[in-house]
Amino acid sequence: MASKQEINRELLIQNEYHDPTVKKVLTKKDLNKMAWRSLFLQASFNYERMQGGGWTYSLIPGLKKIHKNKDDLKSSLLDHLQFFNTHPFLVTFVQGVILAMEENKERRDTIRGIKIAMMGPLGGIGDALFWLTLLPITAGIGASLAADGNLLGPLLFIIAFNIVHFGLVFGLMHYGYNTGTKAIVKLKESTKKISRAASIVGLTVIGALVATYINFKLGVTIHAGDIKVALQEGVLDKIMPQLLPLLYTFFCYWMLKKGKSPLTLIAVTVVIGLVGSFFKLF
Repeated sequence: MASKQEINRELLIQNEYHDPTVKKVLTKKDLNKMAWRSLFLQASFNYERMQGGGWTYSLIPGLKKIHKNKDDLKSSLLDHLQFFNTHPFLVTFVQGVILAMEENKERRDTIRGIKIAMMGPLGGIGDALFWLTLLPITAGIGASLAADGNLLGPLLFIIAFNIVHFGLVFGLMHYGYNTGTKAIVKLKESTKKISRAASIVGLTVIGALVATYINFKLGVTIHAGDIKVALQEGVLDKIMPQLLPLLYTFFCYWMLKKGKSPLTLIAVTVVIGLVGSFFKLF
């Protein structure tokens, strides 16, 4: 008899189905259910298969309805349990496309290839859209209100961020499923444009936040005979307004690249502030 490992290997490389019947079985309710389950994408994150466990967990309800043959279901589950890693906010787009392919009983190697081809670009797009654009914008608005004593600041941040988040989670699941592999062509055409536009907007927002929220001004006055020149207003601001906040941001970035922790940066900032205040430099 073949060993369990040999059987699993045979199922994993299997491309044909025991039951090749193609039938539309997934409903909007099924897609929404799997979209909710996708929120657990990184619950079993590990360095061997990354998000493979969470990815498979979110697809189980759909795969059970599609593959009534147990061998086909085993093959599909083993296939999806392999390495997978993409942006958690955009994963439902990949799921929608893959579910449509599973429903059409596409070859298993084709499904694997499409899944692998999509996860990389979506990871890059997601980082640009969310961590460099959406998060700074919503957090900046919320922090601005909170700094003025408005209790709605944190609430506004959470609501605004998650409206976009959940809108994409559910919207992309249905869009990916309804368009199927046609969505891949659109994704390929738009990836570079979306990433570049999101990066530009995100960097612009971060630059505005640096100039607005980092308060770093020198209180030193230079005496040249009877003439007094404020170093900040008379020299540095003439060269470039908000130059010191920018330089300090680059300093913090350099420290992070050197492997220093955020706690270290906080401690350094506090020490610089205390020393500067004691010697009346700031």
